[in-house]
Amino acid sequence: MTNGMEILLIEDNPEDVELTLRAFRKYHLANRIQVVRDGEEALECLFSTGRYAGSGECANTRLILLDLKLPKVDGLEILQKCKSDPRTRNIPVVVLTSSREEQDLIKSYNLGVNSYVVKPVDFPQFTDAVRQLGLYWMLLNQVPAEWRAEGGQGGGG
Repeated sequence: MTNGMEILLIEDNPEDVELTLRAFRKYHLANRIQVVRDGEEALECLFSTGRYAGSGECANTRLILLDLKLPKVDGLEILQKCKSDPRTRNIPVVVLTSSREEQDLIKSYNLGVNSYVVKPVDFPQFTDAVRQLGLYWMLLNQVPAEWRAEGGQGGGG
């Protein structure tokens, strides 16, 4: 288990949400996953504004799984805001998208994405990709002790 580590899944496709949640549950890779379904809600959650004002629901975010093609606010804009704000810049962001466009890949890395994964269309491959992402980012990847103590945001990740 991951000692309370949190994942923020930013995904508008209900089938992809369900497959991702199922893979994380099956392999016991996270204690809590917060799902948001559009870019506006993602930013509100990450920065405790709007419907998330004062809630602290995303305060312990340790990993962001980000789709690029989202309603309201595009995934690249979310990435840019996360990586430019001191409260969220150290949270690993993994783009998990169906976009194979080279332009999206280049823009994502220029904005500071930690990893870019194209979603496999096949169910077993998708599940395995999510499992591998979870194992790496939640269990194998090491972060400084002070980031863990701060609970994710505020310099953690």
